[in-house]
Amino acid sequence: MTENKKTDILEKGAIIQRDGETYAIAPHTPAGLLTPEMMRNMADVAEKYNLAAIKLSSSQRVVLVGLKEEDIDSAWADLKMKPGSAIGICVRSVRICPGTTFCKRGKQDSLGLGLKLDEKYHGLQLPAKMKIGVSGCSFSCAESAVRDIGFVGDNNGFKCYVGGSANATPRIGDFIAEGLSEEEALALTEKIIRYVKEKNSKKRLGRLIEEIGLEQFRKEAGI
Repeated sequence: MTENKKTDILEKGAIIQRDGETYAIAPHTPAGLLTPEMMRNMADVAEKYNLAAIKLSSSQRVVLVGLKEEDIDSAWADLKMKPGSAIGICVRSVRICPGTTFCKRGKQDSLGLGLKLDEKYHGLQLPAKMKIGVSGCSFSCAESAVRDIGFVGDNNGFKCYVGGSANATPRIGDFIAEGLSEEEALALTEKIIRYVKEKNSKKRLGRLIEEIGLEQFRKEAGI
């Protein structure tokens, strides 16, 4: 596959599969919330194009697997949904737990905060990839401590962790703030995102913090 063709395929939100012939697409489903219409459309697409599988991803997306290249455009048209940013150097996902909206254990409105973060930052191009997690309590179902930016709710507001990752060299995020309101959490996220842009490093945030030190990061980011 030529680089131009590969780029074109990626821009269509399709990922080549192990067989080297078929593709997977993952519609954007903020917080993993689905409507009956979305689910019907996905089921219809899976049947119409004889897909190999419908799979739930760890980023709260539904992945449609086994699509032929010539069917990619028409499948998206049938779905009536925009692609999720599953790949690329960007904010790939904002993982969000049910929080006080649905969960009896929730301490804070993680859905409210998470959906605002998703709307503003999902797919945002950055020098290095980034993942965000928002959990409504200390059970941390969004795995906030292993996200580049993670929030965890408690009785006093949100705690914030930075620099976590769950890749081949996992890292627990550094604790930097607590007692945050939703507005304060949004403002803190904006500071961190702005810092990442200005620093223009290709390293994940955690590796960058390890390199310069947490206090230096806080100083440079104005936190």
